[in-house]
Amino acid sequence: EARVDAPPSGAKPYAGAVTPTEAWQLAGQPGVHVVDVRSPEEHRYVGHVPGSRLVVWRGTSDEQVAQFIADLREQVAPQDTVLLLCRSSVRSVRAATAATREGFTRMFNILEGFEGKLDEQQQRGKIDGWRKVGLPWKQE
Repeated sequence: EARVDAPPSGAKPYAGAVTPTEAWQLAGQPGVHVVDVRSPEEHRYVGHVPGSRLVVWRGTSDEQVAQFIADLREQVAPQDTVLLLCRSSVRSVRAATAATREGFTRMFNILEGFEGKLDEQQQRGKIDGWRKVGLPWKQE
């Protein structure tokens, strides 16, 4: 069974990171939430993790970051373990950092993201990521 332990203080500006497989193992535990920070279109049409919550990260302005934090507070408690997922693990790092600054103490980035890195043909999903690993996901 997977566990999430925060790294030593100062290691990251948020609690830590987990692999997609570790995230899936943790997802069913009490007080653990997978939060997808992609756009509603990505969530719906590219696919999403069953049982995940959608809290969109648009964090390019102070107002957008504040809206993300407000939306996040409606979905999860600041002391809950939150596993953040985006396309390639870039937005989720920014979201984890912002949420930690606002008092969320157990924000974890899901490494590789949902689709993973771009390959030589500029395509995702062939090198790494949630879908490449073969973990459960749904599409609308």
